[in-house]
This record gives sequence, C-alpha cells and structure tokens, in this order.
Amino acid sequence: MSVATQPGQVLKARLATQLIFLVCGLGMSSWAPMVPFAKDRLGLNDANLGLLLLLLGGGSMLMMPTSGWLVARLGSRTVMAGAALVMAVALPLLVILSSTIGMAITLFIFGASIGAIDVAMNAHGVQVQNLYGKPIMSSLHGLFSVGGLLGSLCLGFLIKLGLNPVYAATSIAALMILITLTQYKSLFPLKVEQQAIAHFSAADEMPTTTNQRMGWLDNRVIFLGLMCFAVFLAEGAVLDWSAIFLRDTKGIEPELAGVGYSAFSVAMATMRLVGDRLVARLNSRTVVVGGSLLGAVGLGIAVLSPWIAGALIGFILLGLGAANIVPVFFSEAGRLPGVSPTVSLPAITTIGYTGMLAGPALLGFIAQQASLSIALGFITLILLLVALSYSLKKS
Repeated sequence: MSVATQPGQVLKARLATQLIFLVCGLGMSSWAPMVPFAKDRLGLNDANLGLLLLLLGGGSMLMMPTSGWLVARLGSRTVMAGAALVMAVALPLLVILSSTIGMAITLFIFGASIGAIDVAMNAHGVQVQNLYGKPIMSSLHGLFSVGGLLGSLCLGFLIKLGLNPVYAATSIAALMILITLTQYKSLFPLKVEQQAIAHFSAADEMPTTTNQRMGWLDNRVIFLGLMCFAVFLAEGAVLDWSAIFLRDTKGIEPELAGVGYSAFSVAMATMRLVGDRLVARLNSRTVVVGGSLLGAVGLGIAVLSPWIAGALIGFILLGLGAANIVPVFFSEAGRLPGVSPTVSLPAITTIGYTGMLAGPALLGFIAQQASLSIALGFITLILLLVALSYSLKKS
C-alpha cells in the first residue's frame, strides 16, 4: 500500500485527526454555556427547554447511520470537513435566534453535524491507527475531551470578560473553521481509506461486507454496540445527574455542584492522553475489564461515601476507569473481519449514543420510584456487567 511506505504522511494524518477530534469537542461543549441564554431569550420553561434539547440529540442520532453511507462514498475527510463547517456556522446562530422554530431547526442541524463528524472522525481514526501500527484511539478521544473542557471554559471566560456572547461564539467558530481548513489536506482521501480497508480485510483473509443491514445484524457489532451503550449510559449519568446528586444527597452548595462532572472530565481527559501507551503495554481485554471494575468501584464510593470528598474521589475513579473503554471498542469495531468500518462504526456509535440520550430519562424514572442513589447504584451494576461480559468474550 503506497501510504504505508510514507510514515510522514501517516504522522500528518494522525495529527490532523487529533485536531478534528479537538474541533468536535470545542463545538459540542461551546453549546453548554449558551443554554441559559437560549432559555431566557426564548422565554422557555424547563419542560419546553427539555423538548427543545431533544432535537439536538435527535438530529445526531438520525445522522449517524447515514454518515456511514456518506463516508463510504465521499470519504471520511469530506464528511468531517463538511460537518465541522456546518457546526461552526450554526454555533453563533444558537446565540442570536429569537424564534423557537428557528432555534429548533438550527439545533437539529447542529446535532446532525455532530453525529456526522463523530462517525467520520472515528472511521478515519481507525484507518490511521491501522496504518500507524500502534494504538492511537485513546489519544484521539483525549483531544476530544480536551476540546470539551476548553470549549465551555473559553466561551464562559470570554463572556465573563464582557465580550458579547455572539462575538464569543463567533470566535470559537472561527477557530474551528481555521483548524478544519488547515488540516484538510493532511487527512487521508477516499482512495487511501479504501486501500487500507481492503488491505486489512485481506490480512484477515475474509471478504468485507458493505451491506448496511447485514453489518448491523452481525452479533459482534451488536455486542460492541451494547457495550458502548452501557459505558455511555454511565457517562451520561455523571453529565446529567452528578450536580443534582451532590447538591441534594451530599449537601454541597449549589454554585459548586458542577465540580463532580469537572473532576470526572479532567480525570477522563488525562487518562485518555496516556491511554494509547496503556493499551499497548497491557491489552484491550485488561483495559476494558479493569476499567469497568474501577469505574464501578468509583461510582460505588461516590454513592456510599457520606463525605463530599469521597463522592468526588469516586467520580475521579469513574473517569479514570471509563476513559479508554470506548476507544478500545471503536478500534475493535474498525477491525472486525468481514464487516466494513463504514458499517460497523456507525452501528456501534448509534447504539452507544442511545445510552447517552436514554440514560437521563431512565435514571430519572428509577430516582422517582426509589432514589437517585439507587439509580446511580444501578449504573454500578451495569459497569460490572460490562466487565463480566467482555471477560467472557471470545478473542
């Protein structure tokens, strides 16, 4: 394969892919500080705001299966660049739109761009990893986590300095566009991706199917999708419920309630940046099983500890444990014998992110019937099930 003999090109593609993951994290997280402004501007109550936010997730979920088809025909770099530009253009609009209908349409488009870039950048990352010859998926997701931290912090900081929210959002959008346009040529074109897929399929000595339905029905794809569902469920639990848990159950001051998710996010980002070396030194099974057990222990500590410090330590352990599990699943999905990555990756991404979207409602139902502590304890059991299932999986 021509590109395999050019390590410089692979290194450039690796860096470019990392920066696209950063762009995705920046775009997604920049929306979070805008939510209160949107609620006040549109005069929404909590229920109506919740319905509006569903459109973001709905756009993302509907676009993910389609993205695999687009990647197979246009190449992942074209899909990544197009989605990043759409995301960047939509970002300032989310600050200025005063029509609920206009906001709903824009949020749906914004969510669709997130779904498209998520599938495309993971598909591209898998091929870069295959040609690079060493694990890189954890560092890619680490840059996404870094972007997630920087997006919300930078936008909030710019607004705190007195910059108009529109200008602050436009500044972030301009940075996203600049990174995307400067890195586009370093990403692999469609021809190289097709060569990589053909090469590694031949190495597995199995034909690769591109049939969407057959790929989604493959038992290995379903298994990885369900594993992603469980881990994303845990991540969604911390995102949506940790602040309420710390305030109502542990008695932390309301203005400090977000510290739980911050501790979780920093731990996850840090662990992902060193995750590639961890996966290379250990192995995928050890990382998944050990990470799931560590996450379960951490969440158990957060629930059972009577002290706020204990809860924060628990969230940190959960972040450390869960950090590299999903990157391992994406890497494995990209190398399934007989299934094209353009089929397997959209499948497990869609199934996995269902957990992120369905998690808050599921935990809310359990909390309403019992308590939030019991709801989070349910996630602990889910993580233990992930550890058990993956330990019993055939190699």
